[in-house]
Amino acid sequence: MGYELKHRTNRKVSSGKYYPLGAALYKDGVNFAVYSQNASEVFLLLFDRPDGEPTDIIKLENRTKYIWYTFVHGLKAGQLYGYKVKGDFNPAYGMRFNENKLLIDPYAKALTGKFKNTDNLLLAYDPNLYAKDLSMDNRDNTQVVPKSIVVADNFEWQGDVHPDIPFEKLIIYEVHLKGFTAHRSSGVKNPGMYLGFIEKIPHLKDLGINAVEFLPVQEFCVEDFLLNKGLTNYWGYNTIGFFAPESSYSTKSFPGCQVNEFKTLVCELHKAGIEVIMDVVYNHTGEGNELGTTMCFKGIDNPTYYTLTGTYREPYRYYMNYTGCGNSLNLANTHVIRFVMDSLRYWVEEMHVDGFRFDLASVLGREEGWFQKSASFFDAISQDPVLNRIKLIAEPWDLGTYQDQVGNFPVDWSEWNGRFRDVMRRFGKGDSGQVRDIGWRLTGSADLYGDDGRSAYNSINFITCHDGFTLNDLVSYNYKHNEANLENNNDGTNDNNSWNCGVEGETDDEGVINLRKQLVKNYACYLLFSSGTPMILGGDEFMRTQEGNNNAYCQDNDISWFDWDYVKKNSDILTFFKKTIALTKRYTILQRRKFFLGRDLNANHIPDITWFGKNLDKPSWDDPELRTLCYQLDGGEERSEVGDYQLFIILNADFNLQSVKILQLKDGKKWYRVIDTSLKSGEDFLDVGKEIFLSPSDYYIANPRSTVVLLGK
Repeated sequence: MGYELKHRTNRKVSSGKYYPLGAALYKDGVNFAVYSQNASEVFLLLFDRPDGEPTDIIKLENRTKYIWYTFVHGLKAGQLYGYKVKGDFNPAYGMRFNENKLLIDPYAKALTGKFKNTDNLLLAYDPNLYAKDLSMDNRDNTQVVPKSIVVADNFEWQGDVHPDIPFEKLIIYEVHLKGFTAHRSSGVKNPGMYLGFIEKIPHLKDLGINAVEFLPVQEFCVEDFLLNKGLTNYWGYNTIGFFAPESSYSTKSFPGCQVNEFKTLVCELHKAGIEVIMDVVYNHTGEGNELGTTMCFKGIDNPTYYTLTGTYREPYRYYMNYTGCGNSLNLANTHVIRFVMDSLRYWVEEMHVDGFRFDLASVLGREEGWFQKSASFFDAISQDPVLNRIKLIAEPWDLGTYQDQVGNFPVDWSEWNGRFRDVMRRFGKGDSGQVRDIGWRLTGSADLYGDDGRSAYNSINFITCHDGFTLNDLVSYNYKHNEANLENNNDGTNDNNSWNCGVEGETDDEGVINLRKQLVKNYACYLLFSSGTPMILGGDEFMRTQEGNNNAYCQDNDISWFDWDYVKKNSDILTFFKKTIALTKRYTILQRRKFFLGRDLNANHIPDITWFGKNLDKPSWDDPELRTLCYQLDGGEERSEVGDYQLFIILNADFNLQSVKILQLKDGKKWYRVIDTSLKSGEDFLDVGKEIFLSPSDYYIANPRSTVVLLGK
């Protein structure tokens, strides 16, 4: 330790204010404010360089409402800083203060770099002692800890406004910011960075999506066990800086440049008419359990920030682990709710994002150990004038509930619909007994969202997402192949509902390749033509592969990165996705806001939806061997530029061809074939105005494992 922890500065220091929390930049200096209910003393440390010793140590003498604060004159944007906090070190009772450990500001808007646990200096205890976390490590770690950065909020937004696209009109594209352009084939100037992503916006616009959902882009840290194996936390679900954009995605051109570069990306996406949804992780932090690191919250006020548990003798030593990641944030505490709300508002108001997808969102609704729809966090969101108007998407399960909370979130929330994913996968590969559930999922899952004021668009429908197989791998592998994760292929789920079409993995067999592409087209139709809000996994539109890895969270390499050579290799699939998205937008009955009722709502004597078996009879919903389902949608129910029309959709997941009786149209309308996924590229999806007229006939021959869309006009 090269310095003594006591007040030492030549700078002018005044009392300042206890608000706002964090480092607030003014003309004549910076106001610093940090919350700690249980600390005895708090010190602000200033730095000239990330690896240096402090130039100033300033004791925060003022405390109001458990907030310690001071104003330091003469400081400017780019100033580096951190905190050291004194208090009791009694882990058995939840107190883990250690004045030897430098801490980042919970409200830091940028960090100088990544945490690395060199020589275990990020631990507040000595791991070599029998007492483990009950012991104290007296070594100073100031030089190895990233520094918080004072940031100026002076970006020129060029008149940027939120696209404010209605939920039912969204086409979401889930994507890893780095992986999108990191591969050598991307050809961008700044691969794997915020600015590099901008260069590929034309691909997104051409595809037809209007919202990107980024995997975590808040500053995250990497677990030691991954680094020790030569791996990393690629997905980033291990947040440590809830106000700070991830530093590794920046050009590093100057300290804190990641803030302006993220804003530049948002601005450019908005110019293209694309909304920005952030995947956020407020259920836990990157500090782990009692044997984890001390980087911020543990050292500032452990019993405030975390949900603690223990034994009779050690009542608050341990952490509730609803997340499987070692700890759970204490959303029952009013300050922690304020912290999360401040973070969310910052990303909306200052960074201009349009919405959030909440990882393991059931944790956020836990009070007294149980999920509650009326939890304090949900109430706070619904009453907030900034946050109650943005898009809120829940991953509605956690380690303890899994999918138990699907359909149970408040009216303001939409949800990832895992049931849609599972049944569509099973149906698509020909499993028996799926038809009744298919009926619910195709029409927006009214059984889940129809009884509490929500509508079809509250169902976020997906076939694949980052967590699992890509769409290519879903039709190419029967089994996961996670050997590269170095866990003996024991990680990741075995319940994939996948089918390899006869050959495991890559193949040159044209028959297998064509069948796989046909199934991919089917899945695209299931996803885009179902009521609800569709979410496409980035890269599925050109059949990106992860080589059968269904848990690529630690693969920051070619396994996860987008290989843009597949755009040319699978151009037929990319074209099919483009046309499918365009058709969804053109025929607005496919983006219906309300649930279908099976009734005539526009007095044309045609119900909004009519279900059929293959002989125009009622479907045998409970027949376990039924794998063919047909339905008609009345386009006249929704205002559209194409006027009055009907769509007749045949879903034949059977491995036999089916002769399907076709409904005869009235008022001189005729049927035209738009889609038949069993046909070769170029004939499988016909352009507007080039649909093929079906000569008068009672039947359409639906080939095995195909999807057919007929247009009545």
